[in-house]
Amino acid sequence: MSTRTVRVSLGKRSYPIRLGRGTLDGVGAAVREHSDATRALVLSVPPVDAHYGARVARSLRAAGFRVKRFLVPDGERSKRLRQAERLYGEMLDQGADRGSTVIVALGGGVVGDLGGFVAATLFRGIPVVQVPTSLLAMVDSSVGGKTGVNVAQGKNLVGAFHQPSLVWIDAATLETLPARQLRAGMAEVVKHAAIWDERLFRRLEREVDALMALDPAILLPVLERNCRIKAQVVSRDEREGGLRMLLNFGHTLGHAVEALRQYRGVLHGEGVSMGMVYAAAHSERLGLAPEGTRERLEALLDRIGLPTALPRFERRAYLRAISVDKKKRDARIHFVALRGIGRAETVPLKPEEILPAGVLGKSR
Repeated sequence: MSTRTVRVSLGKRSYPIRLGRGTLDGVGAAVREHSDATRALVLSVPPVDAHYGARVARSLRAAGFRVKRFLVPDGERSKRLRQAERLYGEMLDQGADRGSTVIVALGGGVVGDLGGFVAATLFRGIPVVQVPTSLLAMVDSSVGGKTGVNVAQGKNLVGAFHQPSLVWIDAATLETLPARQLRAGMAEVVKHAAIWDERLFRRLEREVDALMALDPAILLPVLERNCRIKAQVVSRDEREGGLRMLLNFGHTLGHAVEALRQYRGVLHGEGVSMGMVYAAAHSERLGLAPEGTRERLEALLDRIGLPTALPRFERRAYLRAISVDKKKRDARIHFVALRGIGRAETVPLKPEEILPAGVLGKSR
């Protein structure tokens, strides 16, 4: 059972990302290696649990854990405080304490964010292991310790930084991922290339069809490269003081779209795709990115099958949505702009400077 290892270097909070294919049966032994807990609570959603819940539970039991499986409804609307409260209650009723229980978050970004948030806040911190089964979670949300839940005013506005003890990635789980979810995860793969690695971007342009077909020859190297980018950024800026903000490329408008649609009918990666195209076009308008940057980015996202044009909500609705952006400081948002493919920076802008009058519908 061979795996590749990427290390997130954070001193005493350092941890490995273990990547492989067909490795899910080894997760219990790996969790045991990184935890002294006696209980494991496997948090998941019904579709993922149906495929992998029993297998992960069996692996954990074989490693000596007492195991409880806990399900939340599938979808972004489970990232709510009421679901966190359900999970707190379940764990307390089962006799959890700070040293006895590890949360194993088995699923996509919603499960990882919710499980991480509960782990960060119960007893002021218990261990969490991330076992991502979606592409988006594998390359982005499972790594870096950002946890959170949504409130009516916006996404991820309530949360904490809480690093996992281990990230265990079995690329074979992508074979049961719905095609739309796979495309949405590709938005984060493209994002990393766009802000950090033009060589990776060129590879995606050449081999995106093979990647979408889950060809192992390209899938594992691309997963590993994305994890290395994320690990490098997080190791240098754990709490989003500067460099890590670059990972929010496309998220200002992407989160706004999600909020305006009330987290229905649009996946996170789809929102990010629309937001990235807008951000690239705005980078050109600001004179930061060379002409053609937006066109190149949009062409790749089109090939993947992702949406690239913002929905036609009124400008004032967008302004309200982006005004609660958690990256805002002193009435300005640290807007992530491109200097070109593979290079990005943050620019402090007021919401009305991010979305000037008359620009909606002109991002193409």
